[in-house]
Amino acid sequence: MAGRVHVVDDDASFRTAIERRLTLAGYEVATYPSAQQLLDSRPDENVPSCILLDVRIPGLSGPELQGRLNALGSTVPIVFLTGHADTPTTVRAIKAGAEDFLTKPVESETLLGAIERAIVRHAVTRGEQRRLEEMLALLAALTARERQVFGLVVRGRLNKQIAHELGTTERTIKAHRHQVMEKMKVRSLAELVRIAEQLGLLG
Repeated sequence: MAGRVHVVDDDASFRTAIERRLTLAGYEVATYPSAQQLLDSRPDENVPSCILLDVRIPGLSGPELQGRLNALGSTVPIVFLTGHADTPTTVRAIKAGAEDFLTKPVESETLLGAIERAIVRHAVTRGEQRRLEEMLALLAALTARERQVFGLVVRGRLNKQIAHELGTTERTIKAHRHQVMEKMKVRSLAELVRIAEQLGLLG
């Protein structure tokens, strides 16, 4: 799948060469000589992307940039590509969520494979986040009473039990339940329970 690659490396000749290589492979490429420049123009989280990042760069180092992006909630995967790999740095970067850690010089097949995996993962992550955001928006549209009914329905309570618990009639609960199904855009209890699980409401 095509996507965008953000290359952060202080070596101008390397940036030129890698931009040419990735463009020929079908990717959009943006290059930055420093970590700060990437931070100043944050990658668009909605475009399937990855960051190809050196470890040793002036100012913020690669791992420091990774930490800043993590703190900002970035979902764009990072592939480290460096001529200065060592075990502690590699382990730290992977533990912090790096997609891969490659050493220069790297074969095209290895590099393109890592970039492809990172961009696919980013697309999947964004898709899941969009779905979660949609579900949260639907949940927010429920009234306080509908949210109570929702919570009890997905825990397996019958209308009669819910009515007793909330001090109202079974007929009223049926109406609220219908509204919950409509507003959450589901047609079955199973779908409603799945949404509750994904939103962490059944923990």
